[in-house]
Amino acid sequence: MTGTAPVPFTADDYKARMDRAARQAADAGLAGLLVAPGPDLVWLTGYAPPAVTERLTLLVLAAGREPVLVVPTLEAPDAEKATGAPALALRDWTDGKDPYALTAALLDGRGRFGVSDNAWALHLLGLQQALPGTSYVSLTEALPMLRAVKDAAELERLAAAGAAADAAFEEIRNVRFSGRRESEVAADLAALLRRFGHAQVDFTIVASGPNGANPHHEAGDRRIERGDMVVLDFGGLKDGYGSDTSRTVHVGEPTEEERRVHDLVREAQEAGFRAVRPGAACQDVDRAARAVIAGAGYGEYFIHRTGHGIGVTTHEPPYMIEGEERPLVPGMCFSVEPGVYLPGRFGVRIEDIVTVTEDGGRRLNETERDMVIVD
Repeated sequence: MTGTAPVPFTADDYKARMDRAARQAADAGLAGLLVAPGPDLVWLTGYAPPAVTERLTLLVLAAGREPVLVVPTLEAPDAEKATGAPALALRDWTDGKDPYALTAALLDGRGRFGVSDNAWALHLLGLQQALPGTSYVSLTEALPMLRAVKDAAELERLAAAGAAADAAFEEIRNVRFSGRRESEVAADLAALLRRFGHAQVDFTIVASGPNGANPHHEAGDRRIERGDMVVLDFGGLKDGYGSDTSRTVHVGEPTEEERRVHDLVREAQEAGFRAVRPGAACQDVDRAARAVIAGAGYGEYFIHRTGHGIGVTTHEPPYMIEGEERPLVPGMCFSVEPGVYLPGRFGVRIEDIVTVTEDGGRRLNETERDMVIVD
């Protein structure tokens, strides 16, 4: 089961994204944007180089000017096939030539540019040497909300990715946990994500017993035992868009305390979800979830932010964290994932992806949030 293929993005879609990015850069006082291979380049153009190497590939965006993609000559045929290619100009360079001189001719020699976060230092330093009067700022710092508000086609892909992750959970809850290694259950989860349409699996956290107190535990050789609480956190990319969900299951019957902590986290997750509405600040979601856990005396054991954005990557702005006053806007998508982590004992996390609607929020994960008992 992989579901139906999504409606493809068009050259006009990519043109609109590039135009919007260039306008936002100008509004932010930037001379333009320089986008290296990675998620931003794929989102803006539909192009992912066959391999990321020391050869310079760079998209140059500036308001009022045609977008230009600088590419190595040997990769130009691949770039020409990208869906967004009709909306930009290609400038190729051959080995032995100076790609920084070629790129410098496209830039304001005294401008300040936003640069995608994963640009290589090698390339940025090359541009600085060619244009010593320029300055640079990371794209996340300059335009953190560039990809944050999703259109209808993006929301459809995120919903499909969430449904696929849900299907994986419904299957994994029926496998045997006790007596098996965490890594074995993690491998099952990865296989299920792929079976349900994920092209890329980014993480499959299986944290049993005391390992559950580590939010980013790497599934290892520990054998899961009866009586263990097990945190499951998994996701990846389906049709280019991310999934990320967490559920905490119990092997056999839980203790009263384990059930109480699980119920507390479920209540906190519900409170965070209810705080989602247009105009609310990102930090309001964090505050709502955190207040429930702190009110029950477990505040010091909730040790991470309540949520992160998701789109063409599984972690991106906006972040649901104290101090983030940016308002929620319809089309934003992010996780709501409070947790309680008791060192040396167990942990609990419950996570859904939520999108902001015109009058509140909508969950993109719908599996059971009450405690699930597994064998």
